Amino acid sequence: MVKAVTDNEFEQDVLNSRIPVLVDFWAPWCGPCRAVGPVIEDLGTEYEGRVAVLKMNVDDNPATAGKYNIRSIPTMILFRDGQVVDQIVGAVSKNNLKEIIEQKVLAE
Repeated sequence: MVKAVTDNEFEQDVLNSRIPVLVDFWAPWCGPCRAVGPVIEDLGTEYEGRVAVLKMNVDDNPATAGKYNIRSIPTMILFRDGQVVDQIVGAVSKNNLKEIIEQKVLAE
């Protein structure tokens, strides 16, 4: 399951998470964001309990988007222990995202 996260929840849900977190920065008007949405949903189900998969609407949460210099959407940022592990800009395939998750946070 993919949960929406807000500026107010970001520290608790992402930076203080016990498990790695993939955050999808998106907006409803963004075509590529809508295209990657089902992939993000699939990953949320597939990695449940191992990687938290969250979505953040950049229009509604400008503080966090600004802090992480989100200039293009969709942008997916992978966090582990409160630190950015990787950042992916643009619509990418499910296999690409899975490969990054497996290599960067689950391979250890």
